[in-house]
Amino acid sequence: MLDLNDTIVAIATPPGEGAIGIIRLSGADAITIAVGICAGKDLNTHPTHTIHFRKIKDGDTIIDEAVISLYKAPKSYTGENVVEISCHGSNYVLQQVLNLCLTHGARMAKPGEFTLRAFLNGKLDLTQAEAVADLIASHSSAAHKAAIHDLRGGFSHDLMHMRDQLIQFSALIELELDFSQEDVEFADRTKFYDLIDRLTIATTRLINSFQLGNVIKNGVKVAIVGRPNAGKSTLLNALLNEERAIVSDIAGTTRDTIEETLNINGILFRLIDTAGIREHSTDTIELRGMERSVDAMNKADVVVHLFDVTDDFKSQITNSKFQEGKHLLVGNKTDVANIAKLKEQYSDTTLQMVFISAKSKENIQQLKDALYALVATGDVTQEGTIVTNARHYSALQEVLRSLKDIKNGLDTSLPGDLISLDIRRCLHYLGEITGQITTEDKLDYIFSKFCIGK
Repeated sequence: MLDLNDTIVAIATPPGEGAIGIIRLSGADAITIAVGICAGKDLNTHPTHTIHFRKIKDGDTIIDEAVISLYKAPKSYTGENVVEISCHGSNYVLQQVLNLCLTHGARMAKPGEFTLRAFLNGKLDLTQAEAVADLIASHSSAAHKAAIHDLRGGFSHDLMHMRDQLIQFSALIELELDFSQEDVEFADRTKFYDLIDRLTIATTRLINSFQLGNVIKNGVKVAIVGRPNAGKSTLLNALLNEERAIVSDIAGTTRDTIEETLNINGILFRLIDTAGIREHSTDTIELRGMERSVDAMNKADVVVHLFDVTDDFKSQITNSKFQEGKHLLVGNKTDVANIAKLKEQYSDTTLQMVFISAKSKENIQQLKDALYALVATGDVTQEGTIVTNARHYSALQEVLRSLKDIKNGLDTSLPGDLISLDIRRCLHYLGEITGQITTEDKLDYIFSKFCIGK
């Protein structure tokens, strides 16, 4: 575990030139270090939550003119003394100021160490700390909304409410053990049954939300596959509404995968345009491209199988191993075919189908709606908690198992000491999610995924 009694420093803004760059200090000596590199009145004499204009100096040499933001413990993000130095956004200037802070006694912060200190100092619980990283990484409105909900303590509140109710009954059952000779019951079994049922329903809902949450957080990989000249690149351009891929009448124009992102109703879709797949080819480069197409298809969450409606594709559908729920069949070039006849021709196909004209952008919105409906198993705009973290999902599954064991224990009239063990196990996994029960190794792993400076 890192030394949490020293003072850490890091550049808190992304690499690259910009108008402003921020250096962040946190720790007992943060203000003292800032005083050591700033000319002017002693910052220790100023109240918390104030800003000050100062010259940053290395001896007699002026490095920059900066704005110093002052946050005194415990009223800061980390709960410690925090100083943020807003400099001009030159990489050289930021590095010089950073080196000055290190020279005056600060230590380079590790990834996520500022938020780790906020967690350890009780400013955030673990779900809120992880929501900070999710908020930074959010690339869609749905991901942003889920992260904000968790950051504001929505998920934590749900879990704490569950935990408090279990603790109350656990205390009553353990009290019964102290009076086992008197054969008395302090815990109302009827109310306990009702509580376990309610907690089971709530936990199941959270577990079921993970499928949607995973889509919201990580986006959806969509591989656009099909024969050469089926119109895959034209479709990619139509979906993006820009000329991203080269389009030509020559089959095999696309030799490698092209990846772009598309936001549909708040969910990020990662579209992958692949090389055309055909049975026979002697072109080494084309063969390599087809290998990558098959690889992209295997790794995709959804496969858009594009086919030319003027080809005989019906037999391919019958003979191919398409997976329902993963494959979306899209018939292209309806500008040269009769859609009504096509729908009748493929009416016995169980897989979902959409007919479009990528060239004239006909029914492109219908295709977007179909993609969204295929992955959005819930309402991304819904209020309440949506589980987006695999660690939370795994712990909730253990909570559900524990709740089932508790209920089975009640059904079979298990002794109170055995039921109490199941309750403790349930409380343990609830506490793992919020960080009330954790280990150094787990914290190191969680916060190592953060960016430096946060």
